[in-house]
Amino acid sequence: MKRPISSGTARHAAQACLALLCIAEMAAAHAWSLDVNSGSRRLFLHVGNGAVSGSSGTLNGSVGTSGIVNLVQVSVPAAQVGNGTPLAMTSDSTQSISLYGDGNNTCPTPASQVMVGAGFRRNGGASNATLTVSSPTNLTSTAGDTIPFSQISWTVSAPGSGVPNIIPAGTFNGSVQTLATVPSNTYIENCHTYSFANSAVRAAGTYDGTVTYTLSSP
Repeated sequence: MKRPISSGTARHAAQACLALLCIAEMAAAHAWSLDVNSGSRRLFLHVGNGAVSGSSGTLNGSVGTSGIVNLVQVSVPAAQVGNGTPLAMTSDSTQSISLYGDGNNTCPTPASQVMVGAGFRRNGGASNATLTVSSPTNLTSTAGDTIPFSQISWTVSAPGSGVPNIIPAGTFNGSVQTLATVPSNTYIENCHTYSFANSAVRAAGTYDGTVTYTLSSP
């Protein structure tokens, strides 16, 4: 999901959501940091599928949101429920090519990755934008059972990049987490691969929840 925001006088924020789903039966990290041409103030944020931000390095894509919320999920085999072995989660994202506009193949295997990118453009000054992610306390089933969101973590990668951890790996904590600072006239991007800790036996059911990524500037 992408959302560019144009200039103005108030605090600016762009948001994108990612749905996570757990179905139960009863790594070294790099990112890209790229230059953006200065211009009227604009934020650009994407998580998973979205529209290109414009020609390379401009963030001149159309203002708005793609409306896409990608799904990350895992089905826990009955024989493995709660055995403490983390399980890789899959993604319905198909976004492999960077939305920066340079055509780089940032996420070669989107079925197991979600591309996350954030750009901040302005005419001058040293202000930064801040990338955060917020998660609810729990994933919840239709029966009202819960799994702590802290059972889901992510690693990051970006093939060919030598810039470490600009958007770092982490674990959801059921609250708002600051992920990165984006300097003015900069775009950062990498791939997130999610996993489920599977550390306790859970009631049978389908558990879901949505995390929200936000890029904001003063």
